Amino acid sequence: MSIQESLKGVPNLCSPYDGVWSAGQPSPAQLQAIASAGISTIINLRPDAEMQACGIDERALVESLGMNYVVIPVSGPGSLQPDTARAFDATLREAGTPVLVHCGSGNRVGALFALRAAWLQGVAPAQAVALGKAAGMTALEPAIRGILGA
Repeated sequence: MSIQESLKGVPNLCSPYDGVWSAGQPSPAQLQAIASAGISTIINLRPDAEMQACGIDERALVESLGMNYVVIPVSGPGSLQPDTARAFDATLREAGTPVLVHCGSGNRVGALFALRAAWLQGVAPAQAVALGKAAGMTALEPAIRGILGA
């Protein structure tokens, strides 16, 4: 069974790169399925306050399932800075694949993929926006277009 088939039901699941998955907030049961599917690292873009509000001790659960857990908090457009994109890029390179990156809906994940592509990989702004949309960006698209001049 493929990873995508194993992760059916994870909100807004997509794969912008081979071995890299983007999604909204997975449930505890879905995190168990993610571990069983062979995902080795979870990168959470939700700040601590958001995670507390959803009532999941995700770090404890993910680590108990044998996966690595990294938090890069992105609270909105103000958090979408070059330092955040560099931390995201470094984390992705260090984590290897397969990896799942999530926020509440996938919107911030896509935005960060767009900025990483433009700022760190030399991708043209319009192509970076398209990549961000393919990785889950929705409501942050106007902000990302403004940041990148696309």
